[in-house]
Amino acid sequence: MARGARPSARLLLLSLGLVLLYFSSGSSVGVADAQKTWCVAKPSASKDILSLNLNYACSQVSCAVIQKGGPCYYPDNLASRAAVAMNLYYAANGRHPWNCYFNNSALVVQSDPSYGSCTYY
Repeated sequence: MARGARPSARLLLLSLGLVLLYFSSGSSVGVADAQKTWCVAKPSASKDILSLNLNYACSQVSCAVIQKGGPCYYPDNLASRAAVAMNLYYAANGRHPWNCYFNNSALVVQSDPSYGSCTYY
């Protein structure tokens, strides 16, 4: 297509049809998939970044589950606590990919990272 040229009506209708098909194809696509994702810290994230992420997330959502006596207190390390806090923030804000960016120090995963009595929501 030439620079500045407008797409044809046929192309626009095809694109619209594909978008509608994507969103109307049932529970296995779209929002249902977003409910099956979690946000975790990248293994390569530095301690400084994890600390910033932990402080930010816990300033926005309740992090009671990672406090002493909470179900996610152990393992008692920064990476684990930051991951739980980051996921709490991600879940509370709609599970959008942009809510799991944390300056490129987090990942959206499809495998439930819950362990023992610590449930990632």
